[in-house]
Amino acid sequence: MNLKYVLPIAITALFFVSCDDDSTSDEFNDANGGVAKKLIDRVEYDIEGEDQIITVNYNADNKVTGVTDGTDVATLAYSNDELATVTAEADNPFSIDELYQNPYDAFEEGQVEEYDEAGNPIIVSVIEEDYEFINGEFVETTEKLTATISYDAAPNPFFYTFEAAGLIEVMDRVQLNFSMAPQSSELVKAKALFPINNVSGIIYKNEDNEEIGSLKIDYVYDAENYPTSATITIKTEDGETASETVNYFYK
Repeated sequence: MNLKYVLPIAITALFFVSCDDDSTSDEFNDANGGVAKKLIDRVEYDIEGEDQIITVNYNADNKVTGVTDGTDVATLAYSNDELATVTAEADNPFSIDELYQNPYDAFEEGQVEEYDEAGNPIIVSVIEEDYEFINGEFVETTEKLTATISYDAAPNPFFYTFEAAGLIEVMDRVQLNFSMAPQSSELVKAKALFPINNVSGIIYKNEDNEEIGSLKIDYVYDAENYPTSATITIKTEDGETASETVNYFYK
């Protein structure tokens, strides 16, 4: 597993039923002891020596209106207090209603194999696509990887920001199909993949149960148990390592 693939996964991991927001918040609070509600203002990190800043913008009601990395901007629009469209730069607005039309065939990407008592996914299978040069041509190959995820006893710092963007409700309505059999759908809400607690490590193994990559995340927490910084240590199959720091800032 190459560093260029592991690091974006690590950053994404830091950003990870009932249909109403109150129940969703109750699940989160039950697992985290009724923590304070904090919203992300910006996240700063670097990839291969290049500084990256992701900034979240809000309106007067603390609903997310946009997210930018300083170059690209995603704009969120609401209707009847629900997320309606997302527009990225010159693209046409994407209607959130399109996400609700049909279940997504998640088995093509992987599936959650096991959850912990709090509802966090702890064993996830991932289908990794690659290409090999065979008999003078590139042939697409697939391999099933298994990721074992560990957590700190701390809240996912992005939960309330996702909620303020309407994304928790969206994930609660998007259905994923984890069955390959056409007549045997296994539908799971996308929210079931979103961690309740804060990811502290991931170990990747191949189909032969050999470790091919890992990441370990060490946090510095504030008095309310929200991270102010995280050091991500990444290790690949060939022993290559890298370490990056992520800094969190809240409203």
